[in-house]
Amino acid sequence: MAAGGMYDLVGGGFHRYSVDPRWLVPHFEKMLYDNALLVPAYLHGWLLTGDERYRAVTEETLDYMLRELRLPGGGFASSQDADTDGVEGLTYTWTAEEGAPPDTLEPYEHGRSILRGELTEEMRARLLAIREQRPQPGLDDKVIAAWNGLALAALAEGARRLDRADLLEAACELGSLLSADPLWRTMREGRAKYPAYLDDYANVAHGLYELHVATGDLRWLRESRRVALAAVELFGDPDRGGFFLTPEDGEQLVARQKTFDDNPTPSGSSMLAFVLLRLARIWGDDELERQAVGALRHVRDLLPRAPTAFGWALCALDLHLSPPRELAIVGDPRSEVARAALAGLDPNAVVAFGAADDIPLLEGKTLVDGKPAVYVCERFACQAPITDPSELA
Repeated sequence: MAAGGMYDLVGGGFHRYSVDPRWLVPHFEKMLYDNALLVPAYLHGWLLTGDERYRAVTEETLDYMLRELRLPGGGFASSQDADTDGVEGLTYTWTAEEGAPPDTLEPYEHGRSILRGELTEEMRARLLAIREQRPQPGLDDKVIAAWNGLALAALAEGARRLDRADLLEAACELGSLLSADPLWRTMREGRAKYPAYLDDYANVAHGLYELHVATGDLRWLRESRRVALAAVELFGDPDRGGFFLTPEDGEQLVARQKTFDDNPTPSGSSMLAFVLLRLARIWGDDELERQAVGALRHVRDLLPRAPTAFGWALCALDLHLSPPRELAIVGDPRSEVARAALAGLDPNAVVAFGAADDIPLLEGKTLVDGKPAVYVCERFACQAPITDPSELA
């Protein structure tokens, strides 16, 4: 996908989907949720393989989100149109006379071409400056809580892994916006509308947890739990388990639905199960785990038949079945030992920062001789605290 066409080689970010078997010609609309979900995919690809192209795609996509989707107030717009002046792809396509390298031009239509191949940083910057002088596609400036929760998770992990203060600043501003109580579904020009749905609560709780890991600030961990507990209260089904799409106090419908498929975004059910399992391990809360398993039980028979439709549910199930691994980290999250603890990719580890006796995983955890320390635990049975980064290798 990142070879070009579906991926915007000039400005970063992914278009919505491909319409040809080469994955070249896209539907040129750009969606916030696609880019928010592809950031961690490419970021994790880089962590596991060391392929610098994956890192470049990650950074370029995050840069695109900040440059073109971020709105006053810290929220992110929903999408950019495919059309400019009624012509699909007009902003993004090129002619041979406009300065793009000839070997990157793939014929499209109306005498214009799509770029595929490799561009130097200097060429990218030059072409972007040319492109910014053209008419631009329309912007859907609705801030949708669910999609912004995914963006928050991408920004927070990207900031931590790539050591970028600008991403962390954007993530903290977005986290503050999404910490509203009660949560809303959409916001435009500072005005919130409509009660939030299950996926809004679930994705926001997920993003707030990732913001805690990125900052070490207990505020965000507590906010993640508050939002997740509110979701259980509003959407939980005490009779059959799992979660409804609409809140208990919302519009009275003939039947409250449950949705399970993780396509094109994680279902609220899968995401909330994933978040609850993480929080259950930090708080030692069997009830939260029971709620999560109740949601997974609804898709148990569907997973083997259509696994690609339930990717996030499979992540949650993998977390549930994996040996517990909890990291309690005390001290500066930028310390060498904290960075070493979080350097690799362990999607089934849970992390909590700080000294806080009201959070069971952190209870009684302290600095060691004034030094930051990492406690590696399994079901709250912890090894001796580690202060030397080399011991975490």
